[in-house]
Amino acid sequence: MSDAMTTGEFSARSNLTMKALRLYDAKGLLPPARVDPRTGFRYYSREQLGLARRITLLRAVGMPLSEVARVLELDGPAAVRAVSDHWRRLEDEHRARQSVLAYLRHVFLGDTGNGYEVRERDVPEQRVAFVQSHVGAGDLAAFITGASRDLFAHLTEAGACLSGPPFTVFHGAVSDDYAVPVEVCLPTDGPLDPRGRIGLRVEPAHREAYVEVAKGECAYPAIVAAYDAVRAWLDARDLAQCLPAREIYHPSWETAAPEDHAADVAFPFTPPGRGRPAPGQGSAGIPSSRPHSSSVTSSSEPEPSTTRSGCSGGS
Repeated sequence: MSDAMTTGEFSARSNLTMKALRLYDAKGLLPPARVDPRTGFRYYSREQLGLARRITLLRAVGMPLSEVARVLELDGPAAVRAVSDHWRRLEDEHRARQSVLAYLRHVFLGDTGNGYEVRERDVPEQRVAFVQSHVGAGDLAAFITGASRDLFAHLTEAGACLSGPPFTVFHGAVSDDYAVPVEVCLPTDGPLDPRGRIGLRVEPAHREAYVEVAKGECAYPAIVAAYDAVRAWLDARDLAQCLPAREIYHPSWETAAPEDHAADVAFPFTPPGRGRPAPGQGSAGIPSSRPHSSSVTSSSEPEPSTTRSGCSGGS
C-alpha cells in the first residue's frame, strides 16, 4: 500500500484529531483502509483525505453524525439536497429560538403580557389507544409522526373512529440533552385491541388550563414558551398539576397556515376542594409501553377536549 499513512500522518494531513479519528472509525464513517493484524496499527489511504474533508465540512454546518453517515452514501445531487434540507431545518430552529428569546425578555422584565391567554375547561374520561417511547427533542417530530401513522392505521383496520382529537402526553420536559417518556394518544370508543407497540388505557376526567398555539409556534423550542405560560398561571394561583402536560391537535392541523390556531398546550390540574383523578381511571407514574386492555395506573395522561387538537413540542 504505497500511499498508506499512519494514524498520526493522516491526522496531520486531515486536521482531524486522533480522538476524532477513533470516533469516526467507531461510527463507521471513516474506518482505516488497513489494520495490521500483528501490531494493530491502523493505516489510511490518500483517497480517504477527501472523505475526511467532507465529514469536516458536514460537521461544520452542525450536521449530527447519524445524518453525516447517510449523506456520505448519497451521490452528488442527492447529497446537495440533503445538505440544503439540513440547513433549512437549522434556519427553522433558529427562528424558533428567536421566539423563545422574545418570551424570555418578558419573563426577566417581569412583564405579565406574554401574549398567551390561559383558559380552563373540563375534559371527560376517555378510552385511548397509545404508543409510548423515550424520546429526545431531536427525535420528537419523527416519533409523533410515526406513532400517529401506526395508530391511525390500527384504528382504520379495526373499523374504529376517533372520539376526540389526537394528543401527545409528555412525562417530563423534552430536551436536546436527554430522553423522556412521550405518548401519542388517539381517543376512541370503537372496537380495538392492543397490538405490537400499541396499547389501550383509560384517561381520567380532569380540569385543565390551556393556551392556544399557532402552527408556526408548535416546533421545539418555540413551544416551550406556551408551556411556561401555563405553568406560570398555575403557580400564580397555587394550583397543583395532577397529570402530565400534553399537546392537543386540531383537525385543521394539516391545512393550517403558520399563523393559524392549530394546537393547544394543556396542563391538567386539581381544582380547589377537589381531589386528584381516582386511581385506576388513568395514570399515576410512567405508563407501561406494553399494550394492555385495562386501565393503567401511571402518573399521567389526560385527554383533550372533544373540540381541540395539537402540535409537536415538549414540556
